[in-house]
Amino acid sequence: MLILISFHNTLEIMYNEILKNRIEAGLLLSEKLGKYKKSDSIVLAIPRGGVPVAYEIAKSLDLPLDIALSKKIGHPNNKEFAVGAISLDSIIIDRHPEVSSAYIEKETIRLREILKEKNSFYRGNRIPLDIKDKNVIIVDDGIATGNTLLVTIDMLRKSNPKKIIVAVSVLPFGTLKIFLEKADEIVYLIASKNFRAVGAFYEEFDQVSDDEVINMLNKSNTTK
Repeated sequence: MLILISFHNTLEIMYNEILKNRIEAGLLLSEKLGKYKKSDSIVLAIPRGGVPVAYEIAKSLDLPLDIALSKKIGHPNNKEFAVGAISLDSIIIDRHPEVSSAYIEKETIRLREILKEKNSFYRGNRIPLDIKDKNVIIVDDGIATGNTLLVTIDMLRKSNPKKIIVAVSVLPFGTLKIFLEKADEIVYLIASKNFRAVGAFYEEFDQVSDDEVINMLNKSNTTK
């Protein structure tokens, strides 16, 4: 069953169905991203679940694949509420009077160490792809709260990409508006008004291992 909905005078298709797995999700998203094939664009995956989806997109569109590494800085009283975010080389802070500078500094050091370890583990000796003046397609296997993806968009904006496109398999219907405002374009398969969890929209939703992430990044890197 297909439901047509309109945002900002742009017709979108909402697939009201269950996806088989992340591979199918990547292939379906590739069809909707066809205009970016062999263009001046980069596919950035959100580890770990977004990597298999992004791998299929990068392969289908003949584009380079990399990962987007960032961490949100949670509020000391509610870790799910982001008061900022960091990447390996930048930081964004939304100041709150009750959150001390000492806490921000401590969390920045702690989270950046985690990012350094992940970067070394996933990328090895490869340096991150330069996204300046490029179309950046950020890919994930689904959005729940959307907080991580939103801070990732903010972080990437600082590197001056030409355009940021969010490509996700499934998201809550209610989050569409904010992503339409934050990204230059959003491409999706399922926008559910009865969202429960990302995994509920997949027949197969096994955890993606670190080894799988590394293997897909290496395979994509050697074929470009």
